[in-house]
Amino acid sequence: MKYLPLLWAGLLRRKTRTVLTLLSVVAAFTLFGMLDAVRIAFNAPNSVAGLNRLIVTSRFSIIQPLPFAYISRIQAITGVQDVAYAIWFGGIYQDRKNFFPNMAVSVQEYLTIHPELVLPAAQQQAFRHTRTGAIIGRTLAERFDWKIGDKIPLKATIFPKKDGGNIWTFDLVGIFHADRPELQGIERQMLFHYDYVDEGRLQDQGTVGWYIVQVSDPADSDRVALAIDRLFANSAHETKTQSEKDFQRSFVKQIGNIGLIVSTIMGAVFFTLILLTGNTMMQAIRERIPELAVLKTIGFPNRVVLLLVLAEAIVIMLCGGLGGLMLAHALLPVMATATSGQLNLPLTLATWLLGLALMILIGLLVGLPPALRTLRLNVVDALRG
Repeated sequence: MKYLPLLWAGLLRRKTRTVLTLLSVVAAFTLFGMLDAVRIAFNAPNSVAGLNRLIVTSRFSIIQPLPFAYISRIQAITGVQDVAYAIWFGGIYQDRKNFFPNMAVSVQEYLTIHPELVLPAAQQQAFRHTRTGAIIGRTLAERFDWKIGDKIPLKATIFPKKDGGNIWTFDLVGIFHADRPELQGIERQMLFHYDYVDEGRLQDQGTVGWYIVQVSDPADSDRVALAIDRLFANSAHETKTQSEKDFQRSFVKQIGNIGLIVSTIMGAVFFTLILLTGNTMMQAIRERIPELAVLKTIGFPNRVVLLLVLAEAIVIMLCGGLGGLMLAHALLPVMATATSGQLNLPLTLATWLLGLALMILIGLLVGLPPALRTLRLNVVDALRG
């Protein structure tokens, strides 16, 4: 504590330079916080509840449909408890910027297999018995201010209607929510009857996008997955069966390797930050060589002088880095509001801890060269200027 006045005196010797350095650190860590939130969101899919669920898709592409007739053969496999099915509808509400996930599902089985989807009993009954019925998540309802009884028109992007129309109208009969906070991503979805869509669409009738298989014992998932794929091997529609979590990861990977993209961007940002702050620290120490020589002359040991220089670099990184992460924490909710909840990215504890480690590491990297220079400082030459 007794060296704090010296530390602050060194930092405030050139106030403008210190402020500009701090701003560059704040900018770097604001970007880090926001990008790391994206990385975590993409690498940790929302539906982690389905430990006993398998997803069956086409072996060749998730957009290639599977025959509806597969359901009875899958149900006959030992270890299969229930089977649901779904198709990606991809409808647009008013404008493409209003995108949200919307799917046609086998209502009875889908609700049974997904207990994390909480829907009042009366609304469940209405959903089951209303052919044009649809349910939406609470987040989606708040986004568009929809209420039960509303009619929701969706413009088809994949499945035009038999009658030549392009608008499908659904009756909102229920609003569901997730049974735990970490699954709130499902509250942005809209679900409706597969039968209604299959009967009315122009093409691909009698097919499904994927099957959701509930196994009796999660430990038996690998055997069941292998049995399903063997059952349809060498057929016209071979399958690929994987856990729900793996399916979501493979879906995300089609966008790209998010982790690699984020790491590349942040690597470039932090490399630039190291160069800038390192050069600033070297310049600051060069200007203060006579002052450091005076400290040595009046009895300050080399170790203390070295630690003072290192501390300056680390303090700048900590102040700027924490400020940047707090700014990212404030900006992420603003982004969520601006995108109507589509980009709801919380700043997790893992990001804070990783950021803190990076602040200390970068502080050491930029502070060590000038600190080592003070060890080799010749007092006589330094005082002589």
